[in-house]
Amino acid sequence: MAATGVGAGDLITGSLAGSNVGVILIWAALGGALIKFFLNEGVARWQMATGTTILEGWIGRLGRWIQWIFIVYFLIWSYFVGGALINACGVAGGGLFPIGDPQTSKIFWGIFHSLLGFVLVWLGGFKIFQYAMSFLTAVMFVTVLSTVFLISPDWAAIGKTLVSPSLPPHSTAWLLGILGGIGGTVTLLSYSYWIREKRRSGKQGMKDCRLDLGIGYGLTAFFGVSMVIIGSRVTIEGQGATVALVLADQLARVLGPAGKWIFLWGFWGAVFSSLLGVWQGVPYLFADFLRIRRAKDILSQPDADISKTKAYKGYLIVLTFFPMLTLWLKVQQVQLVYAVLGSLFMPLLALTLILLNNRQKWVGREFKYGVCMNLILGATLALFAYIGIAEIMDTISGL
Repeated sequence: MAATGVGAGDLITGSLAGSNVGVILIWAALGGALIKFFLNEGVARWQMATGTTILEGWIGRLGRWIQWIFIVYFLIWSYFVGGALINACGVAGGGLFPIGDPQTSKIFWGIFHSLLGFVLVWLGGFKIFQYAMSFLTAVMFVTVLSTVFLISPDWAAIGKTLVSPSLPPHSTAWLLGILGGIGGTVTLLSYSYWIREKRRSGKQGMKDCRLDLGIGYGLTAFFGVSMVIIGSRVTIEGQGATVALVLADQLARVLGPAGKWIFLWGFWGAVFSSLLGVWQGVPYLFADFLRIRRAKDILSQPDADISKTKAYKGYLIVLTFFPMLTLWLKVQQVQLVYAVLGSLFMPLLALTLILLNNRQKWVGREFKYGVCMNLILGATLALFAYIGIAEIMDTISGL
């Protein structure tokens, strides 16, 4: 979850926030990771209580109408998140091993990483996926941690902002970006299928889920905090994945060539692990959607490993090749639609978790939300609704 959820967007937003307002917002990275923990805990809670995924719960308990909202959003999201990841991997690969001009290098390495992810998922299975993600997470952890210590940050200032969080003037946009961006969106739903692969269920399964979600989002918080700290030591501007290359060049001035290459490898680990996680996890959702559409009993368990189905493999092929078009195309108008739909997902997830996990008849007394969890999810719903409106307005004003 940490490796999939932390991508180019998290690293760039964190570093730009640090460069513009300093380390005073590192508490926001911790808060964003904590929010995503509670959302994903709710997804796991439903599954451990009912034996069904959150997608099955949506359609089976809230009505079939929700499937059309989901699939429209999902298809658009898949195309653009796939394109963003391919482009980010192209930038990362080009930063490490440039080939010709920057555009050619980005296209070559973007296609290469998309195909590499395809091969690993198609031939490797879940175990190889786990090993690859563990390796990439280790690369991210070691390189980012090394960079943080090499730049010698102001540890006293960091400790002060953690003890007494504050919001400096004109920093609301950065606050919302860090809170809303860190830890992924639809990729949270992939967790349902990863824990099904591990055959978890019941109270023991819930304990296991809380443990690995705690570790995963602890790492997510670490990456978010680290990028704010790194950004606070340099001056960077720009947008998109190329900001990482600007940041690497700035780090080279502060730390020397070694700092640049350490950071570039960490950036590569972050974006390729996100691509690999999406390539492996997202086809589950499409395959499960088709299974539910055909099932007489929506809440029935699948008869076979869903990753072996034609729907899973077919969507993996689509996800690998179709978003490659974004390496050449400008899609500003469609990005507006994507931004609108994307901003609605987190409040939709928070709202549906409140509806599903408060029905004792559905989840049982042991798994039913209490007052504390309802307050947390209610506040999360309000926060992400506000973030969503802010993102929509920013996108519209930028066109």
